Amino acid sequence: MSDVNKTIQKWHASFRKGTDFDSWGQLVEAIDEYQILARQLQKEVQSTNSSDFTEEQKKTLGKIATCLEMRSASLQCTQSKEEFKLEELKKVETIIQNILTYNKEFPFDVQPVPLRKILAPGEEENLELEEEEEDAAAGAATTEAFPPRAPASQGTLLPRLPSEPGMSLLTIKIEKIGLKDAGQCIDPYMTISVKDLNGVDLNPMQDTPVATRKEDTYIHFSVDVEIQRHVEKLPKGAAIFFEFKHYKPKKRFTSTKCFAFMEMDEIKPGPIVIELYKKPTDFKRKKLQLLTKKQLYLHLHQTLHKDG
Repeated sequence: MSDVNKTIQKWHASFRKGTDFDSWGQLVEAIDEYQILARQLQKEVQSTNSSDFTEEQKKTLGKIATCLEMRSASLQCTQSKEEFKLEELKKVETIIQNILTYNKEFPFDVQPVPLRKILAPGEEENLELEEEEEDAAAGAATTEAFPPRAPASQGTLLPRLPSEPGMSLLTIKIEKIGLKDAGQCIDPYMTISVKDLNGVDLNPMQDTPVATRKEDTYIHFSVDVEIQRHVEKLPKGAAIFFEFKHYKPKKRFTSTKCFAFMEMDEIKPGPIVIELYKKPTDFKRKKLQLLTKKQLYLHLHQTLHKDG
């Protein structure tokens, strides 16, 4: 048996051990096992040596680590309203077993958890450094097809592209988003991406800075986002996505709350109001569910810059 298969087998055995403790009500042992396994997975994700896993597989391992930590958090906090149940965690068991061939969508809308978040029992860590990282990282790090992004608190908005004769550039001002619990959202920000019909990135993703102004049912952003491709060069069927994210202190990670998107025929100067959809973000736009029946939307303003 190859080393990589032995590693996967070891992870699976550890996962089973943790879920067995969990189902027997041995919660302390379950938490320990989950955290040890989450740390092991995360070390693999962070490994810079030649790895046996592709970047996509590492991203999946990171998401499994997030699920393990969410279950640990649920066991430690019995009052949690948003509990992550054992039955839900068990859904990732086959993913661990088949990590080398798994190619379906991950069953939960989670981000790979940063390394700083997992402390296996008995492991020492520099707490001051951890606190600094806590302050710096409102958004969980993810590996994308484009270069890594800075923490969301500062935003990662990019400057406008140079103009080209006969070509148009689009600036979208994100004005505000309407949410019934707007005032309770911690460190809210938007991730903007441009995807083709298959959900593949056409541009680098951009994060807005964290929004600080909230009133009634609105969170105000008032930021300009420069779309990183000339409008005429966007393929047919492309769409611009806006994912609203916020920090969950109980689960200690950044979660997508809802999303919205604009299709190519909606690109025209002036204000536009678009509907909000339930997570997980469906970049292929196949199974869309409105977030709410209430009149809550994402408010944008578009400006087209044409040269010549």
